[in-house]
Formats: sequence, structure tokens, C-alpha cells
Amino acid sequence: MSIKKQGSAEWQGSLKQGKGTVSTESGVLKQNPYGFNTRFEGEPGTNPEELIGAAHASCYSMALSMILGEDSLEPESIKTSATVSLEQDDSGFTITAVHLETRAKVPGADQAKFDEAANKAKEGCPVSKLFNARITLDAKLES
Repeated sequence: MSIKKQGSAEWQGSLKQGKGTVSTESGVLKQNPYGFNTRFEGEPGTNPEELIGAAHASCYSMALSMILGEDSLEPESIKTSATVSLEQDDSGFTITAVHLETRAKVPGADQAKFDEAANKAKEGCPVSKLFNARITLDAKLES
């Protein structure tokens, strides 16, 4: 099975004075503004790191639910946050880490079984695997 989903962005102008919008195929995000100020200066608006964090947290929560279900455990709730660290280095900026924090209510689960499932979900979540994914590019310059 192959599933393809799309997100898009449009940018206008220079890095610091420019501005952009980000959208998703589903319409959940529709031309949401982002820019240097929302990414590096804490201004209101979105940025790539929080979008990656939201994607990772949601994917991880689903993976954890699946793995718990394999042991006949049905979570009452799973709440996950993902803190994405963007650090400046010699080559510019690099996402150096993602810290997942999850809290779950799982009737019938003990801590050892939960820890095993949580770690398995961290390794097996498709977004976790993304950071080692093959990335392809089709770049065209338009005049």
C-alpha cells in the first residue's frame, strides 16, 4: 500500500523581510502565514518546527495505540507533545533533536508493558523513521 499526502508553501521576498504561507491538501491549514519572525523571533504564526512536532506527536500517538492494541490493550487516552530543537551550527541551522513526551491512560497495562510499547512506537512511528528517509527533489526554476 502506498499513501501520498501533500503540503505546500509559498514564499515571497528575502529571508528576513519576506513572508510565506503554508497549506495542506486536507485544508486544515490554508494559507497560514509564516516568516522569519514566526520562526526565529517568537512572533505569532506557524513555523516548520512546530508543524514537524505536531506531525510527530500525532503519528507517535497512533503508533502507540496500535502497539498497545496488539497486546489487547485499548488506551482511554494518549496525549503526546513533541519538542523540536533547532540549533545553529557551522552549516546554518539543523534540527538536532525531537523530544517526545507522552501521557496515556491504558486500563490493564502495567508500567513495564507500557514502557516496552512506548519505546517500540518511538522506533516504529513513520515520522520517527522520516529523519532517516531518502529525500528526492524535483526543482524547476520558473521565469
